[in-house]
Amino acid sequence: MANPTAAMLVIGDEILSGRTHDSNTHHLAGLLTAHGFDLREARVVADDKAAIIAAVQALSAAYTHVFTSGGIGPTHDDITADAIAGAFGARIDIRDDARAILMAYFEARGTEPTPARMRMARIPDGAALIDNPISAAPGFSLGNVHVCAGIPKIFQAMVTSILARLDGGTPLLSQTFRVAKPEGDIAAPLGALADAFPELSIGSYPFHQDGVFGANIVVRGSDGASVSAAMVELGKLFPESTA
Repeated sequence: MANPTAAMLVIGDEILSGRTHDSNTHHLAGLLTAHGFDLREARVVADDKAAIIAAVQALSAAYTHVFTSGGIGPTHDDITADAIAGAFGARIDIRDDARAILMAYFEARGTEPTPARMRMARIPDGAALIDNPISAAPGFSLGNVHVCAGIPKIFQAMVTSILARLDGGTPLLSQTFRVAKPEGDIAAPLGALADAFPELSIGSYPFHQDGVFGANIVVRGSDGASVSAAMVELGKLFPESTA
């Protein structure tokens, strides 16, 4: 059986302007690979409600799971929750369970529950809360869309919580073989190897180091024996190189 698929939707003008580096996609990709989910697509959209709705609807229809990051804070430009509700045609308002979580957090710290802060308790009807052990304000899952904070530490905690309740597939195995030859010299034999192992993903990633052009050949697959066999064949094709 094929692994469940996934997509990542990064939301925020700060990503598109270059002011903020997106580390969340990298983190998610590694976790999904380890848990047997195939990350097939990643998108970045602006803080624009129509654009978020369109992206969520497209990705939700195409993949088993969609993970989002960004736009669920207390400020006026945090519109992700409203957009997700709009994508599913769900009503959204402050929900009692989310309110209780935030109030307990604020009371323990002597923080005033201002209207801005309480915006983070606005949850679409029918959504399941995602635990936030860092700053309490929950994310939520609606349908197959999992809505997480953009702050990396909080995003990572939320994703860990989500994956604990999802059924994954077979973890993807990966091995790398370093070839000290330009890609143009290895393209033909590498293509033949890929044809011989159609169940594997064999990628070539070039580098230039110390005046040498070469490539890291990455072999990925769910069957360890096939991955190992392909690595053996790489050693025969390029005996002067090392795995």
